Amino acid sequence: MKIGFDAKRAFYNSRGLGCYSRDVIRLLSDYYSENQYFLYTPKTHGAISFPHNESICQVRAPQGLHSWGPFSSLWRTKSICSDIQQDQLDIYHGLSHELPYGIEKTGTHTVVTMHDLIFLKNPELFPLFDRYSFRKKYTHGASVADRIIAISEETKSDLINYLGEKEERIDVVYQGYSTVFRNAVTDEQKRIIKTKYNLPDHFMLIICAIERRKNHELILKAMRNPQVELPLVIAGNPSQYKETLLSMIHEYQLDQKVFFIGHVETSDLPPLYQLADIFVYPSLFEGFGRPILESLVMGTPVITSKGSCFQETGGKAARYVSCDDDEELANTIIQITSDESLRKTMIEEGYRHAANFSDEKIAAKLMETYKKIV
Repeated sequence: MKIGFDAKRAFYNSRGLGCYSRDVIRLLSDYYSENQYFLYTPKTHGAISFPHNESICQVRAPQGLHSWGPFSSLWRTKSICSDIQQDQLDIYHGLSHELPYGIEKTGTHTVVTMHDLIFLKNPELFPLFDRYSFRKKYTHGASVADRIIAISEETKSDLINYLGEKEERIDVVYQGYSTVFRNAVTDEQKRIIKTKYNLPDHFMLIICAIERRKNHELILKAMRNPQVELPLVIAGNPSQYKETLLSMIHEYQLDQKVFFIGHVETSDLPPLYQLADIFVYPSLFEGFGRPILESLVMGTPVITSKGSCFQETGGKAARYVSCDDDEELANTIIQITSDESLRKTMIEEGYRHAANFSDEKIAAKLMETYKKIV
């Protein structure tokens, strides 16, 4: 088969959508190398490098006028259809909610991955224009696709309830985790990362964009309990929300117990997870919650939120708290840090649960979806 991907975020997004896109391309090119893969991106300069079978993957970028400035966005959303026809694709997979306008006229079968509908479930977290833009793109992508991939049962349910999609058109295919988490972490690597980010000897960790829906403030409120002795390390790109956190840190007199370390390169994540005593992720809502899985793979106990998709990602290995109950979070932190037997059990359960998200299983599920439409 000839399979094309909307690869913009694979090459230029360092967050969840980019990680997902890179993994899909890597998995399919590794496990199904009999196919040809076409990676469509509006530009190629300064791209993120990632492992994939380059012998069967061809990068496609716009030429001429479409390669310039705003016209490259037009190419990705519409004009790309002529390239798709020219390449005679069997399948085009929109990896992040979108499909080009007019693709239904090309004769190419289509799949779109829907990650979440947070802008509909929590509209107060998004500006009006973003909500309008997302609704337009997501509705179009879901409506014209031959099959929809939801990255969790939670997202599948939301597609049915919020967009009116039919259950029989949706396949749930979970995310996995990067190859960097498959190698053993050495003591020397941990020493280097501890020095690089000036980390304390023991700490709680949260890794994600510093934005309101990630709910960092619940951890700060829990840290008011004097029995919560671990400092907090916050990794991720900041937004205006960081100012709110800084104000709370000052008010709660936590200035010496909270450390912002900014963006962390993917290659630095495995030792960072392993250095942490606990990974705390009290997000209000996610489509999947990839950092939960990464933490389990690295053998770090996880505390995350009740509801949403978190039970799917964390299984029985994680501990769950209400995303508005700082006392419950504080008590859970205290319990894990004071009970070594519980810590060991959570770590062992984490390894077992993470085995459900193997490369081979996810690649096979993706291919099952493709084979339903060709």
